[in-house]
Amino acid sequence: MQIEANGIRIEVEEHGPSDGVPMILIRGQGSQLAHWPATLYEGFAKAGYRVILFDNRDVGLTQRCPADGVPGDADSILDLLRGGGDIPKPYGIEDMVGDITGLMDTLGIERAHMFGISMGGAVLQQVCIDHPERVLSASIVMTACRPFAERAPNDRTMMLALVESLLVRDMTRAEYLDAQVAEHGLWGSPGYPMPEADIRAMAARAWDRGVDAEGRNRQVLAILHASDRRPALRNLALPCFVIHGTDDTLVPLAMGEEIAATIPGSEFRAIEGMGHIITPALAPLIVELVTDFIARRG
Repeated sequence: MQIEANGIRIEVEEHGPSDGVPMILIRGQGSQLAHWPATLYEGFAKAGYRVILFDNRDVGLTQRCPADGVPGDADSILDLLRGGGDIPKPYGIEDMVGDITGLMDTLGIERAHMFGISMGGAVLQQVCIDHPERVLSASIVMTACRPFAERAPNDRTMMLALVESLLVRDMTRAEYLDAQVAEHGLWGSPGYPMPEADIRAMAARAWDRGVDAEGRNRQVLAILHASDRRPALRNLALPCFVIHGTDDTLVPLAMGEEIAATIPGSEFRAIEGMGHIITPALAPLIVELVTDFIARRG
């Protein structure tokens, strides 16, 4: 269903009992609610939660959010950066926080458990900082709390290479399906693999819902502008569960360890064989860990 929140149209799905305690799942950069494995959201639904899935701005069936003067195609962005220009900003993580709180207001949700992965984990951290009164518990997964630029300190060439690795170009449906298979090869969870046929079926659904390069690239630009969350995280007083894979080749395990070391009283779990993708085979373990954490701390 489509709702109006924070001035844009957001695509939302609900699973589980309507009177259950709400749990909001927040996707990572460039991905859609179609990329959540059913074993994850159905697992939370069977545990009694009212599970809220949604497409972030600029992906899937949610509204596109271009900004005047901000390029969306990869080559224009890279040309600007190579010429010494500043990173353009179409919107920021703070706007995506507003999407979530606006979604909650529209759906009549005062407080919710929240589960965010990758970029969604960064957005979730900012929700906790800016709106702790809306958060029952936060499960922060496969992400970081330091600014992106600190992955390549004082080295613009390395920074440009990192940015280029995240930006995407227009592609055909077949190319997108191949790219999704390749991403699983690079960043997947080797201990919990997903069959290629299933990856292609998931990618096909995402493509049919709406994939475009410029929207995905604007999310990259938002990530690049995210602030250093460490000072504010040190003052959090919320139940926070940090999960990271030992085989994450995109965001190093140390980044998750840093989040847990920064948030007072948080819990940390490193999962052997987990990379940067929650696969259907991995999801039941995630559900078990998160529901146990909430039972004890949430």
